[in-house]
Amino acid sequence: MPVIKILPHPEYAPQGAEIQATPGHTICETLLENNIQIEHACDMSCACTTCHVIVRQGYESLNEAEEEEEDLLDRAWGLEPQSRLSCQAIVAQKDLTVEIPRYSINHAKENH
Repeated sequence: MPVIKILPHPEYAPQGAEIQATPGHTICETLLENNIQIEHACDMSCACTTCHVIVRQGYESLNEAEEEEEDLLDRAWGLEPQSRLSCQAIVAQKDLTVEIPRYSINHAKENH
């Protein structure tokens, strides 16, 4: 089984984490199944950017991003070339290293 290494994040994984992933599941599903409560305001329907992650290692092993995801990513805070919406990035057989950005665009959480 592939391993997802999550880099330290002050809210979701202060010490970082390493979790087992099931190929065919999304990064978001895997994080949530392992008690890493990443935001996913649209219930993983590819309608927001709150589950944005940066894949530091293993990016090429993920499924290709669809146009809808790429359009949404243009609005994500801290966008990088290896950015993905974790609800759309399907884990394959390779280990991944993932960084959860410090901020997201989530008006409900920010009380706007």
